[in-house]
Amino acid sequence: MSVLSSEISSESKTLPGHPYFFYRDGQLTAENKDIAKLAKEFGTPLFIYSKASMLAALGAYQKGFAGRKVQICYAMKANSTLGVLQVFALAGCGFDIVSGGELDRVIAAGGDASKVIFSGVGKTRGEMRHALNLGVGCFNVESEAELDVLNEVALAVGKKANISIRVNPNVDPKTHPYIST
Repeated sequence: MSVLSSEISSESKTLPGHPYFFYRDGQLTAENKDIAKLAKEFGTPLFIYSKASMLAALGAYQKGFAGRKVQICYAMKANSTLGVLQVFALAGCGFDIVSGGELDRVIAAGGDASKVIFSGVGKTRGEMRHALNLGVGCFNVESEAELDVLNEVALAVGKKANISIRVNPNVDPKTHPYIST
């Protein structure tokens, strides 16, 4: 995709909606780093993320909850790149995960297991055990059967499992069946 110069502010040469990506001396930059030079150094394709942009978006989100006791959790399904996870972990975020592998990535990125919400269907006993031993903050329970298994595993390891229960109100979301939850 190319960006037409008419789409760029003539005053700042900033891409619309992306204050950390802008043209300087005819070169597209990300947080003042020349993207063409980065591509030469690291090769292509190259994925470039703006830490400043991520933290600005998080800050705006946090501002909406000012004065309230909340835990903002980053959804791992959005992007599980370790560098991205590290940014959110250092900013104090929790994480919404759906597998033991994602839990391991959170820990590798410096995330706090007590701020993790373990969602998703099909959690294995091993994943539950691992999550309980690491002190995961909460399990989103998807069914009675899962609740029974989680209870058995928690009793076996001598841990308490904090839970939330996902309720399906049986309302047709009118979406494609593959993404309907």
